[in-house]
Amino acid sequence: MIISYDDFAKLEIKIGTIISVEIVESADRLLKLMVDVGEANPRQIISGIREFYPDPTVLVGKQSPFLVNLEPRIIKGLESQGMILAGGTDDVFAMLQPSITVAAGTPIR
Repeated sequence: MIISYDDFAKLEIKIGTIISVEIVESADRLLKLMVDVGEANPRQIISGIREFYPDPTVLVGKQSPFLVNLEPRIIKGLESQGMILAGGTDDVFAMLQPSITVAAGTPIR
């Protein structure tokens, strides 16, 4: 599907710093990430990346781009306030990260 530049420009993507991670006990694949995206309060992001992180605490302090203007969604009773941007296939997973540490909330342009 091809989208217009105007549609792409509607996406607000910012670098976020993961400040805490919890396993969502009621789900095999979900982690609850608390993410600093440069706002007054951290955002709660529910992400299906648990299978790739046997010790999810390794994510604390990592930076990644997050889609922050996605409509909030309830997942397993928890509100997700955005989406981490990562890539992968069935057997490979890659979390996108900036090449240097930048301020939380840095916009992707």
